[in-house]
Amino acid sequence: MSTSDFGVTVVPLDQVNEIPLPNGSWSKMALTGDSVSGIVSSLGYSVFTPGTELAMVSHEVEEVAFVVTGTGELRTEQETAPFKAGDAIHIAPRVWHAVVNTGDEDVIMVFGFPYPAYPPTERK
Repeated sequence: MSTSDFGVTVVPLDQVNEIPLPNGSWSKMALTGDSVSGIVSSLGYSVFTPGTELAMVSHEVEEVAFVVTGTGELRTEQETAPFKAGDAIHIAPRVWHAVVNTGDEDVIMVFGFPYPAYPPTERK
């Protein structure tokens, strides 16, 4: 990680701790209050291997994401929203949701929260 005198911080993804997920998938919270002093939002990076289906979660704050590669579904309690590479996703606060990789390649997703860490989250 390097911080310039001009207010720019660069955090190499390979220097961020991996958060293991089911089926060999993983996430990393790259920008948080731990890596950038005074930050008010956060940014993460996830890799979901083919066949991965995460358990439902609900965050206190909204979540935004961008799908870099792959295809899948974002499942909520009411509906299923398919996504593919190049799609941007918004999830409102307190909406139960789960990521499912329905394709044959990794889903790579960049995500963020208006919260300086992974936000308070309920899990099913």
